[in-house]
Amino acid sequence: MVKQTIQIFARVKPTKKQTAEYFVDCEEQGGSLEFVVPRDLADGVINNKRENYKFRFQKVFDQTANQEEIFEAIAKPVADNVLAGYNGTIFAYGQTGSGKTFTITGGAENYNDRGIIPRTLSYLYQHFSKDSSMIYTTHISYLEIYNETGYDLLNPQHEASRLEDLPKVTIMEDPDQNIHLKNLSLQQSANEEEALDLLFLGDTNRMIAETPMNQASTRSHCIFTIHLCSKELGSAMVRCSKLHLVDLAGSERVGKTGVGGQILTEAKYINLSLHYLEQVIIALSEKNRSHIPYRNSMMTSVLRDSLGGNCMTTMIAAVSVERKNTGESISTCRFAQRVALIKNDALLNEELDPALLIVRLKKEIQCLKEELALVTGEQRSDKLTQEEIQQLEEQIDVYLEDPDSEVTLNLGPDMRKIQFCFSLLKVKVREGSCAQNGMSNDSTPLMVVSDGEQRKSYAEVQKLRDMLTHRDNEISILVNMLKKEKKKVQDVTSQLALLYPSTNQSFMSPTTKQVEESAKYDPSNDYTHAQHLMTRKRVLELSVSQQEAFEVFLRDHEDRLSIENNRAVLQQRFVEAKTLGEQVNQIRIRVNELKTQLKIRRKQMVAQGVAGNLMPSESDSVEERILNQIEEEKKHYKIKSGCLKGLKTEIEHLQLLHEKLKVKLQKDFENWWTQEGARLKGHSAENTGSSQSHVSPLNCMLTRALPPAECSSTSIPLTGDKQTDDDIEAFIRTRHNLLHSTGVAK
Repeated sequence: MVKQTIQIFARVKPTKKQTAEYFVDCEEQGGSLEFVVPRDLADGVINNKRENYKFRFQKVFDQTANQEEIFEAIAKPVADNVLAGYNGTIFAYGQTGSGKTFTITGGAENYNDRGIIPRTLSYLYQHFSKDSSMIYTTHISYLEIYNETGYDLLNPQHEASRLEDLPKVTIMEDPDQNIHLKNLSLQQSANEEEALDLLFLGDTNRMIAETPMNQASTRSHCIFTIHLCSKELGSAMVRCSKLHLVDLAGSERVGKTGVGGQILTEAKYINLSLHYLEQVIIALSEKNRSHIPYRNSMMTSVLRDSLGGNCMTTMIAAVSVERKNTGESISTCRFAQRVALIKNDALLNEELDPALLIVRLKKEIQCLKEELALVTGEQRSDKLTQEEIQQLEEQIDVYLEDPDSEVTLNLGPDMRKIQFCFSLLKVKVREGSCAQNGMSNDSTPLMVVSDGEQRKSYAEVQKLRDMLTHRDNEISILVNMLKKEKKKVQDVTSQLALLYPSTNQSFMSPTTKQVEESAKYDPSNDYTHAQHLMTRKRVLELSVSQQEAFEVFLRDHEDRLSIENNRAVLQQRFVEAKTLGEQVNQIRIRVNELKTQLKIRRKQMVAQGVAGNLMPSESDSVEERILNQIEEEKKHYKIKSGCLKGLKTEIEHLQLLHEKLKVKLQKDFENWWTQEGARLKGHSAENTGSSQSHVSPLNCMLTRALPPAECSSTSIPLTGDKQTDDDIEAFIRTRHNLLHSTGVAK
């Protein structure tokens, strides 16, 4: 058991606006954050308000701190404890717009802006690959609490377009007061790429809205949980731990922001749940408190162990130092000071492997039943099965063939098996005596075999059996390898068919050399294939008219530059990875050539030594030079391989960021298309006779894409009889025909 208080850290959000007067003091054993609030002269001469507010933390990160420093100081120690078998929790607290989501999840535009979750996943899977003495199993869950209702963000059976369509998660409590979450799925992830895909899927389904304090404010509490099971090879003990990474929704003062409608309702639920969280913290910090109000909210119920139980917990206080947010920042620091008073008792989560325990208990139950039947004299009427009879015959044969006189026949206390074995032994003894009598009546003399010869023949038979089993295992391994290679060839052929559907049959059926070349590592293949499939999907989803409108929409969209920059960075990384891959292959070829030269040189030296032209003690300078070259090439190989591995991880993360921007762009276009259609339909209902008095934004964008003469010759029919989408498609189709007739189209 490890007794430890909750660790608290503070992070100051970078800002370019006018800040309040604050001071950050970083010491060896901790840091402090101090706010200076000048007294207002309007309150009069007698004013007893405090001017200085100083708070102690484990460490304070100022505006210049980056994401790597945050991970190394806060998340890495917690991840190491989780690998050792202890539960861990990291949660960020603060007002809305103070940088909590950026700290936990990270930014979507730059690879260096990765947050605690993706960096922790990368760190864990790197540790798994290095530690070959343990077997690790990882499962991931993603829970969102929106308006005091839980939703599963990773449910594979629901492709919901709205948050309300996702399965709702409910809380169940067992008699031992352990919390169980019903309808919350656990997704297994075998590598870092699968884990990042699950994180991306959950972030896509999160509830985000624009508020006066933050343009993209998360309106819910999200808990990303990593369930880790580790087992040492050959051991029956299993360590099961979990790591909660919590992104709390930001508190806000409704009177200050002036929000209304749905955002006001969300703010009420957020402030209420944070109020219940503060009540739990206050109750835990008091020594003589008998009741802790965990059940007041869903969030405190889920985080019961993290707040006051079997867990090593860390809190990040996100602080905004803008002058208008000084009061909320001081409240956040006060909350952190109360959290630091809570002491948790973390236990090592180690237990017997459940599968082995079940097998052992079943065997023990069966033995106890047989012993009880033997003691009570109960006769079992059921007969032995054919499988049991065959197993007993094999045991008798092994018992009789074993030359060891001290070997025993373990049948258990089952009288049926004992009687069957005695009858079987009787039959074998009679058969042996009859055979001896027949041989004595013949003229051929009996062959007396000594005990030593029997043991020798038995050892030879056993050796032949082991050799036969070894050969069978080798044949099965070779068959499996052939099946895997055949499957790889089929997968490569199908990928080539998808990438190049218009090629001839000779290309569709590649030779062995082409398959081997295509199977070499080329980082651009995966991305090109994924991009090809995504493009075909978009083409099937969008009609021709929507594609042209999408081009106009993309030209003025705010994320166009981010998408182009990400694409350029990806292409650059692909080129770098391809170059590194070629360099690694060249180094491998040079090492093989040097090894061949070394073998030839050693053969020459042996031949000279046999001929007497060389003394055995003489050293060969050529061999030393070749060995030095091999060592140098190996060093270069390790460096290049490490760079290639890091570049591959960066490419995968950039692909996820690029895909996230694509999904956001598609959603924005669908909303824009719906709004323009509704606006155009309302306009046609009001102005059926004067269609040229007002032009919708969609019409304006399309008009800018045409010359003036072409724009004047066509217009959108604004009548209330047809659907708006049909009108827009008819207009764009007319524009498309005009472009082809005038030679403007590509």
